[in-house]
Amino acid sequence: MSLLTEPSVRLEVHSRVPFAVGHRFAGTGAYEVISATAHYAVDPEATAHSSIPDLGLAPRDDTGRVRFSGDVEILRPVDGGRRRLFFDWGNRGNKRAVQYFCDAPHTNRPRTLADAGNGYLMRRGYTVVFGAWQGDLLAGDGRLLLDLPVAKPDGTTVRGLTTAEFIVEQPTASLPLSRWSSTRSYPVSERGVHSARLTRRRYPHSAPDELPTGTWRFARLQGGGTDLKGRSTALVPSRHDLHLDDGFQPGWIYELTYEAEEPLVLGLGLAAVRDLVSHLRHDPAQPAGPVDYTYGWGRSQTGRAIRDFIYHGFNEDLQGRRVFDGLLPHVSGAGRLGIERFTNLTVPGGQQYEDHLSPADAFPFAYAETVDHLTGERDAIMKRTSDPKVLHTQTSTEYWQRRGSLVHTTTDGQDLGFPPNVRGYLWSSSQHVADPAAGAPTKGICNHPENVVATSALFRAALDALDAWVSEGVEPPPSAVPTVADGTLVTMGEWSRQFPAVPSALRPHGPNELYAADHSTVPPSADRSRHYTVLVPAVDADGNETAGVRAPMVAVPLATYTGWNTRAPGQGHGALHEFSGSTFPFAATEDERSITGDPRPSAQRRYRDSADYVAGIRAAAEDLVGRRLLIAEDVEGAVATAGNWSFPRHCFELP
Repeated sequence: MSLLTEPSVRLEVHSRVPFAVGHRFAGTGAYEVISATAHYAVDPEATAHSSIPDLGLAPRDDTGRVRFSGDVEILRPVDGGRRRLFFDWGNRGNKRAVQYFCDAPHTNRPRTLADAGNGYLMRRGYTVVFGAWQGDLLAGDGRLLLDLPVAKPDGTTVRGLTTAEFIVEQPTASLPLSRWSSTRSYPVSERGVHSARLTRRRYPHSAPDELPTGTWRFARLQGGGTDLKGRSTALVPSRHDLHLDDGFQPGWIYELTYEAEEPLVLGLGLAAVRDLVSHLRHDPAQPAGPVDYTYGWGRSQTGRAIRDFIYHGFNEDLQGRRVFDGLLPHVSGAGRLGIERFTNLTVPGGQQYEDHLSPADAFPFAYAETVDHLTGERDAIMKRTSDPKVLHTQTSTEYWQRRGSLVHTTTDGQDLGFPPNVRGYLWSSSQHVADPAAGAPTKGICNHPENVVATSALFRAALDALDAWVSEGVEPPPSAVPTVADGTLVTMGEWSRQFPAVPSALRPHGPNELYAADHSTVPPSADRSRHYTVLVPAVDADGNETAGVRAPMVAVPLATYTGWNTRAPGQGHGALHEFSGSTFPFAATEDERSITGDPRPSAQRRYRDSADYVAGIRAAAEDLVGRRLLIAEDVEGAVATAGNWSFPRHCFELP
């Protein structure tokens, strides 16, 4: 079969079973679960694939194509639904869309009615597709896997320098080179075993100390169990693991520089999404049923993947047709994916303390065209007629940790805005991860209890707005992000003057800055004299953000909610912690406020009683409904959550 006639994807269906024991969802009916393997065939010479690193080094079959395969699962309305496909860009191989859009428990094997949560996606009649796109994952926990080829020209081994960063919360003897148990490590070469260097430093910009080679080795510790056979331990040589004789210790950033080999052709994951969704949309023989409109959603890592997918032109299939009509990248910040040789896709985008020089943040950052003021380069995420409509949503955390302001400003910090086919929304005073089933806040290794703002209902309104925009031409709500012009997007100095003197709050010394970096060096280097301007949202007298979409809990607060949290002593003290936010409860009474010296009015002063607080939550929710930022059915959910002072998210009582 010629390259021109062979399809780029073939679905091999393994099973079709009823979902939720045949439960009939209101307005749609019953669903079934289809499990399949997608077999892909890609022409490495095609112009559409020119942005995929190392594709030309991948093994080819007799037809000249590169072949690979991946897991696919489809939740399909048996009677056809509304002919809308919703693609979940699974975060690190995990299925997340049903969890967040339906307030459901997380599972990688949705089969029961409980797994459907409130059933929002099913009641809306969506065909939900889970397709593997990340090729460096290992099997386990039901993750979706993509089996990618190794770059191996003419059977030879590709080698090169790379780095791996290790941070632990408790002493640990050995770790995989990938740092993540779920993720394939790039093995050290035979030569690299002897030439590798390991350093450690307290903070990202601290001077590193090199560890003597006799104190660490490429090996893993096994054994140490409680039964007789496993009680003893052994140190096993391993090209995939790193062992420290004294163990990895909290409070240090370890960095290994080594010669790795066997890089995967990771960029094929973007081609896989393109070809799978195009196949499900246009091939009448595909098993998902008829499709009129296609949407996709990803959060964090997969929000960055969506932005890279658009930027590199993968939203146009090989026949020149648009793939996704609309996309919902969530909490990506200003980053993209980064799919260069030896990239570890599981590693998050760069943060202030962790993975600080990750290549995920590279110009262009904005959807609209702008100029990199450091280099003079002009570019944009959105620049093709095949581009989808986009609703970009992010939390406060992205402004602090993921350079979120650069999504809608120039690189030197001036307002830029969005092109006509993009809207942007800050979910004010909320944090990167907001589990729909969150309970009482915990601190972990941070100084403050985590952010408790509930935002999952905002996902449902965003998808409804995107669908109306695409299928009916109804404009979505106007963008709601902080701006320089109205004083709601500010420098760290201005924010510091605004933020109240909250008792016990250890403030950050600033957001995660972004410097001009040279990623051609190993390890990468940064020029601290050349930086991009990162701004943060302004706050009111309570310390809550003034711009954006205020969830009911923020509009009618019981605390100051921030998108940042600081690391505790012994854990990188004072630096921002990963993607964590904070909750600083108001004093319950005026007596408590006077003792603590809290400048914020107490809850007793703000609300007559619990009923008064609940009434405020209802009014705030109804206001969001009027602005199409919340759907009507979620008003009662917000009110129910607010009962008893939103316990257990807030743990205090008033007399």
